[in-house]
Amino acid sequence: MKTYLIIFVLLFTTGIQAQDWNLDFEKAKKIASEEDNPIILVFQGSDWCAPCIKLDREIWCSDEFKSYAKDHFVMLKADFPRREKNALSKEQQEKNNQLAEKYNPNGYFPFVIILNKNGEILGKTGYEKMTPEKYIAHLNSFIN
Repeated sequence: MKTYLIIFVLLFTTGIQAQDWNLDFEKAKKIASEEDNPIILVFQGSDWCAPCIKLDREIWCSDEFKSYAKDHFVMLKADFPRREKNALSKEQQEKNNQLAEKYNPNGYFPFVIILNKNGEILGKTGYEKMTPEKYIAHLNSFIN
């Protein structure tokens, strides 16, 4: 019984990984420059913000979005969990705080910012009730 539970947990948790998320802004800018792709900066509260969780489930975790994003976007996450068990390292929290000071001073969640490879803002959005295909088009509308 224990073996089945472990297999189920492993399958379930690996299946919900949304992206290869970058957590470092400078690294994301470097990748964006190398690949000539925009950066999608996502401010989220992964363990308390209901719209953030919906955005993750409905868009970031969708196969359609993941497939498109890997060749067209550099995904950068700035998470602000509240539960102690989900606390970030001090170093990561400081990085996220610096991103928030610059790009999200009003503390909106979820907040999605489309940046060019130099970190300049191309557009801003958040959770929108739409299909992954429409959300991709929505993000691209800020780029093209």
